[in-house]
Amino acid sequence: MRAYGGFWDTERGLRALRDAGHEPQEKHTRRIFRDLASEGLLVKVQDRPVRYRAEPAD
Repeated sequence: MRAYGGFWDTERGLRALRDAGHEPQEKHTRRIFRDLASEGLLVKVQDRPVRYRAEPAD
């Protein structure tokens, strides 16, 4: 996500996972984003619709 930059929402996450050969569900993709945010890898920048951005590498 850091390499691609920009903002991430559920739709972009779904496309990225499909492009990588996965068959994600929307609910699962949102959970992945919440988990990454709780680990400090993503920052929520907007609530509705939910959007994240990747934290820069240290």
